[in-house]
Amino acid sequence: MRPVVYLVDDNEAFRRSTAWLLEAADFSVRDYPGAREFLVALDRANGNAAGEACIVSDIRMPGMSGVELHDELRKRECTLPIVFITAHGDVPLAVEAMRKGASDFLEKPFSEERLVHAIRGALEQHQEAPARSPDADRKLATLTPRERQVMELVVAGKLNKLVADELGISIKTVELHRANMMNKLGVRNLPDLVRLTMGQP
Repeated sequence: MRPVVYLVDDNEAFRRSTAWLLEAADFSVRDYPGAREFLVALDRANGNAAGEACIVSDIRMPGMSGVELHDELRKRECTLPIVFITAHGDVPLAVEAMRKGASDFLEKPFSEERLVHAIRGALEQHQEAPARSPDADRKLATLTPRERQVMELVVAGKLNKLVADELGISIKTVELHRANMMNKLGVRNLPDLVRLTMGQP
């Protein structure tokens, strides 16, 4: 049985194109124009999702946001893994959602491969909750105090200019520290960095 992706987004064109590419990647897709519509469908199924399943939701939607949907699912003790789609301005929201248990987030624009990888990762993570990785702690210990400061501000969703202003250094210096920090930690993007700071391998 193919894994099911519950796609929640108020943009119909995005839902159609994304559903098509996910079907081509061997997922079964059920799409909803909003969080409330998805919750109604979940209620009709008595809170039981179909087999192996994952939610992909926009973080900012009219009516009920993706974050509010996630909070509601947690209240209902629904453990479906969720991957958020976000614009850069919503990164702090997405980071906070990951701290509350969301599996991943993708900044627009993202590739088809990145989306499929995030969904498969969320499904695997859901099968077995990982313990805190000693490897993550070892990598974090290699950072200089300044690199750690830069990392904490980047994880908070701040752009390089804001990091520079807050630390009283140039943007070029921030870029250098950021590149060194990402290289030492072996991460390529912000979601991977957030996962590592949370102790995930």
